[in-house]
Amino acid sequence: MAADQSADQSVDTDFERPPEDSYRLLVDSVVDYAIFMLDATGRVVSWNPGAERIKGYSAEEVLGRHFSVFYPADDLAARKPWHELEVAAEVGRFEDEGWRLRKDGTRFWANVIITALFEKSGSLRGFAKVTRDMTERRRAEEALKSSEERFRLLVQGVLDYAIFMLDPAGRVVSWNAGAERIKGYSAEDMLGEHFSVFYPPEDLVARKPWRELEVAVDVGRFEDEGWRLRKDGSRFWANVVITALFDESGRLRGFAKVTRDMTDRRRVELTLSEQRRLVGHLVEAQELERRRIAWDVHDDSIQSMVAVGMRLQLLANRLPDEDAATVRRLDEAVRASIGRLRNLVFRLRPPELDRHSLVQALDHYLTDVTGPLGITYRLRHSLDHEPPVESAITIFRICQEALTNVRKHAQASELEVSLSSVDGGTLVEITDDGVGVGTPSGGRAFEHFGMIEMRERAETAGGWWSLEGGARGGTAVRFWVPTPNGGGP
Repeated sequence: MAADQSADQSVDTDFERPPEDSYRLLVDSVVDYAIFMLDATGRVVSWNPGAERIKGYSAEEVLGRHFSVFYPADDLAARKPWHELEVAAEVGRFEDEGWRLRKDGTRFWANVIITALFEKSGSLRGFAKVTRDMTERRRAEEALKSSEERFRLLVQGVLDYAIFMLDPAGRVVSWNAGAERIKGYSAEDMLGEHFSVFYPPEDLVARKPWRELEVAVDVGRFEDEGWRLRKDGSRFWANVVITALFDESGRLRGFAKVTRDMTDRRRVELTLSEQRRLVGHLVEAQELERRRIAWDVHDDSIQSMVAVGMRLQLLANRLPDEDAATVRRLDEAVRASIGRLRNLVFRLRPPELDRHSLVQALDHYLTDVTGPLGITYRLRHSLDHEPPVESAITIFRICQEALTNVRKHAQASELEVSLSSVDGGTLVEITDDGVGVGTPSGGRAFEHFGMIEMRERAETAGGWWSLEGGARGGTAVRFWVPTPNGGGP
């Protein structure tokens, strides 16, 4: 035991403290901290290069001066420097952050630690003071705080979206004004509650809320549309986006959830869908009736009149010249009527659509429309395959309406129609060099160019339609009609 004590004592005896100049070398080499000493009354008695860099005073300027010179006027009025020394002397140290002054009068945000230094006898010898310039950090913190505050105000002020956060278990930890407006719950109602409270019973049975969080964790986000519940139990149609939030280490911190009430939009979409379904049925019934009338006229009236014409020709050959001339004039009238009936049949239901092709039907119709008016036309096509009959009818009817408007209103001399296979459907462009959409002859362009019927037909078929000025002046009608099931040759 005595030997051990002797060994310990020899270790203590052999330990050598660094010389005083090593400490001074250490302090003088520090430039990021102002490290200096005060006497017991607060006067500066040492000054390192870091103090000169931060505060702007040289050692000659500050040695012997009271350290209160570094404090702004409001702190001096509150006797803050003397209070800090009193606290340090009483409890051993004092730490604070606040504004301090440089020699040029500018302020900087400082972290200050004052440590009381006592003699072995217990008497106060002075203070060690370490100051660090934290201005840049404070500016960054204030910028971050300001940014977070602006973001918080932004989120809180949004009324059209419910924006809130969930913890990793799905409990609500924040709640904005939009969430209260859409869902009916106040923040006090919801904070700490599980978000499954918004889901109808059938979704809870299917464990949909928990599955949504699992998907968000796996792939980063989850998006859905479906029914959700308000506080009063009423349902609304919601678009929901859930985003998983991870920290820098990859640990799940929770979820951001954004919900929008889409009930009105869904109601409009359902109404439009129903209207288009009804329009589709109406168009289908109209086409069936047109085809029936066309066939009846062709198979009955025209055939009967052809037979009458043949008999009139036979009769004319057997009669004297005087009577034969009258019969031949009657035969010519019958032939003219047959021509008009055939034209009517074509307009009701072009036979080419059933017997040949859409391009042939359009070529026939273009000849009929443009010939009497002296309009030259060009029909171009690059179709991968012939559209099915129903699509061809839709395309033909829109072209028919567009060409009718050209004939009635455009005052055009040239006309071009092109058809091409694009994106699983047929793209059609009809351009002319007429007066254009800006100068309709009476009424609005919307009414003048028959936009409603053409657009309805295209959109009912699942396509789109547009009207604009043409590259050569005049008007350009463009529309696209999809081929059911993608079509094919």
